[in-house]
Amino acid sequence: MKVLKKLCDYFFYCGIGKDEYNKIKKDAYVSNFIVWRILHVLIAVVFLFLFVVSLFDGPMVVNRWFYLASLLYFCLASILFFFLKKDSLIAQLLIYLSISWMFIFGCLITQNKPDSPAVTFIAVLLVAPMFMIDKPFFMAIELCSASAVFLIWMHGVKPHDVWMYDLMNVIPFTIVGCFLNVIANAVRIREFVLTRKIHIQKDTDDLTGLKNKGALTREINEYIAGRTDAKGIMFLLDANRFKSINDTYGHDTGDQVIAGLGEYLRNKFNNGEVAGRFGGDEFIIFVKDNDDPDAARKIAADIATGASQNVRIPDTEQNLTVSIGVYIFKGLEKNYSEIIKKADKAMYKAKSDPDRDYCFYEE
Repeated sequence: MKVLKKLCDYFFYCGIGKDEYNKIKKDAYVSNFIVWRILHVLIAVVFLFLFVVSLFDGPMVVNRWFYLASLLYFCLASILFFFLKKDSLIAQLLIYLSISWMFIFGCLITQNKPDSPAVTFIAVLLVAPMFMIDKPFFMAIELCSASAVFLIWMHGVKPHDVWMYDLMNVIPFTIVGCFLNVIANAVRIREFVLTRKIHIQKDTDDLTGLKNKGALTREINEYIAGRTDAKGIMFLLDANRFKSINDTYGHDTGDQVIAGLGEYLRNKFNNGEVAGRFGGDEFIIFVKDNDDPDAARKIAADIATGASQNVRIPDTEQNLTVSIGVYIFKGLEKNYSEIIKKADKAMYKAKSDPDRDYCFYEE
């Protein structure tokens, strides 16, 4: 039973478990995209060569129109790969379609030489799985379906003894292809897991577990640069009297306060918002795709109330309070620093008024 469970785990999630697989699935799709964008161009060149040769070579004339159709298909697919997003599901489906096309090519080559074993088809069975990173379960379906179509197709084409020879080869090589895909996926996926862990360590603030300044800067700049319709709400918050807390109770207490505030923000903003520690006792929350002032007021009020209710200064009866600067980004600024300067001005305005927990930036 344990062996079966382990096998299922590898076929469905590459041996790393569902949750971990879902975290790096996007990286796998991007890797497929990059590899297959190049492969589509190379395969198009191969079919161009085959088509040109078929114009002059008698035995290859029979597949001339298939070579031309393949050339047009892979040229079109190559063009599409320059417009699709790298993590697009459409690109992933297009790759499977291209693999299926190659299996049809293998069938046609075999049909042209019915007295010879199916070398080309078996080669595709072994090579294709090495270039596809996905749940091995899907590739197993692809390989088994292709093999079934091949054997049915060739049953009425090949002499019985040759067909039986192909049968005895195709079945084990299909199984080998499935396991090659499992092995290739397991190796590559673990590379993505390791790379992801390294990036997380590099981008994480040790004290709070939130993003650090470098990660905040990069992610927000990428969001601003990547879209023409970018909008968002920037919250810059600062712990009130933090220097006094450090001076009165010590830096260890100050660190506990920062860690507590970080934990509160980490639990509250875990649905796609950009949350991190900017430095010292300053934190940033950036809510993407939202420029509603009423929503901004509610979020700012919730942060201020939640911080005072959830973050206590150790060994005292006091709760932490924060001051928040709010800036609504409408796509005018071109980088992170322009947005943070405006949120910073709003925050210091809030700190100067003891009756206000937050202030909006005003021109």
